[in-house]
Amino acid sequence: MPSQTNPAGIKALDRAGLQALVAELGEARFRATQLEHWLYGRAACSFAEMTDLPAALRATLAGRLALPCPEVLQVQRSSDGSRKYLVGLGDGSAIETVGLPVGGRLTVCFSTQAGCAMGCSFCATGLGGLVRDLGPGEMVDQVNLVASDFARRVTNVVAMGQGEPFANYDAVLGALRFMNAPDVLGIGARHITVSTCGLLGGIRRFAAEPEQFTLAVSLHSAVQSTRDRLMPGVRGVSLAALRESLVEYAETTGRRPSLEYALVAGVNDTDGELAALIAFCRGLLVHVNLIPVNSVAESGLTRSGDSRIHAFESSLRAAGIEASTRVERGTDIDAACGQLRQRAGSR
Repeated sequence: MPSQTNPAGIKALDRAGLQALVAELGEARFRATQLEHWLYGRAACSFAEMTDLPAALRATLAGRLALPCPEVLQVQRSSDGSRKYLVGLGDGSAIETVGLPVGGRLTVCFSTQAGCAMGCSFCATGLGGLVRDLGPGEMVDQVNLVASDFARRVTNVVAMGQGEPFANYDAVLGALRFMNAPDVLGIGARHITVSTCGLLGGIRRFAAEPEQFTLAVSLHSAVQSTRDRLMPGVRGVSLAALRESLVEYAETTGRRPSLEYALVAGVNDTDGELAALIAFCRGLLVHVNLIPVNSVAESGLTRSGDSRIHAFESSLRAAGIEASTRVERGTDIDAACGQLRQRAGSR
């Protein structure tokens, strides 16, 4: 059970954790549901606000657990309607969250860690390293923050912000279940996506979960030496083992994962890289999501040209592999993950 010194406080607890807490305090099980309602339905920032809880229980909770609330430190608004938030947490660390409105949908890209240990060369988040894991409630808070700012219900969420979700697996799963629960956020499981650098143990665990959550895997190259250069945090993961995990995932779930492929000029957009990608994907139940990489000055990497991106997509499709190019959003703001946090000098 988290203590008063845990930066996530009560928001380090998932649904089972809240139930265990109220049981430990000798309270009826329905008190956990009331807590969920106040924390994530009404975004309460103090236990005193939770007026349908007994005063003695509120006092006990306040003396035992912190109740941190997120603070919007900065917002960048793009001409395409997307918004990027720098969010301050209770311990002074900061994360990024993005709201992406498209038609009747509102998608939130949320962070699962403050910082990241993966060190992907095209990602600004990894420049500052890992600060700490987020609690389940701190992830749900990001979704509620965006919903409030847009004054709209969030329809889709992706764990594709700062951090490696499977390096914080239990907390992420707890957050997804809050988001999916009809009496909390009520977002359909197939509208909830987790993006991983390819941690094999996490992929296996995720395949065994009962919910139909969606999986995306950052591939970025099907040539081992190139992938190791671009993604040093998973240098020990062989492409053969990753491919086998994708086969097992599809066989277990019957669902099609996405492969994220950020195209970097002169690095992973050559003819040889394309041939390797086609060979890797042939026979797999996957969808390749081609991403024009956002420029990060410190990386020295630049995005591939439009003609090269088109060549990749058309060649993949000609080989019978589902592929699409992600529509660029927020190009007039700090679009790359971690840029806003780096520029603000946040930890």
